Amino acid sequence: MEESISGFKIRGDWGDVVEHGERITSALREADVHDPDADYGARFVRAFEEWDEWRPKSHERLDSDVSEKTAEQAHLEEGKGEKAGKAPDEDIKTAGEKLSESYAALEDDDADEAVGNWKESVGYVARAADSASRKAIRRVEDTVYQRVMTQLAPYYFDNELVSANIQQAGGRNGDEEFVFEVNVNDDVLKDDVSDTLAEFEDEVDRWHVETEKDVEAAEAIEGAEAPPEPEDNSKFTTN
Repeated sequence: MEESISGFKIRGDWGDVVEHGERITSALREADVHDPDADYGARFVRAFEEWDEWRPKSHERLDSDVSEKTAEQAHLEEGKGEKAGKAPDEDIKTAGEKLSESYAALEDDDADEAVGNWKESVGYVARAADSASRKAIRRVEDTVYQRVMTQLAPYYFDNELVSANIQQAGGRNGDEEFVFEVNVNDDVLKDDVSDTLAEFEDEVDRWHVETEKDVEAAEAIEGAEAPPEPEDNSKFTTN
């Protein structure tokens, strides 16, 4: 692993890429970024979950799985209507109801309520248009990113906690090789992660790359449900 001001970089095969992501994820966990009650976690718990979902896994492929996840996280952020969980047609319906209430208030000579309801109606129409526009843009983003951008640029991830990118490089003897660089965006946390990664280098004899478990097959063979995952899901052994 190479460490520089731009982050922690590894060059190797897919197994090396997966291991690099797992080591950094484990180092972030050591700093309690996954715990909402901890100092870092209070700021970064959601960002950590996003990173943990995006990072390459052993059973995934760069040009399909990571490409899809990259396009998804690169989407235009949600607007007010989407954050409220409202579809455009719901907001249009509410806008119509508010407009009806505005006319009713005018008939009752309640000008203030009429104006208030009219403003709310306009707001719902605007929110519906915003939601519909964002969804249309995202459909274009998916097509453009997955079919064009990943041919020209590395696969990337970026949020307030982590910035990362993967590029496919020409390996020796025709072997597939990748360059994976990850940066922790908080300088103090980055120092903590660097120290933990150094400890891993010194203490870990063999890193167990996490693989996707086929529990359905196990259940079918054994005729019983698979046992629950242990809480301590350590992926390495030490002396």
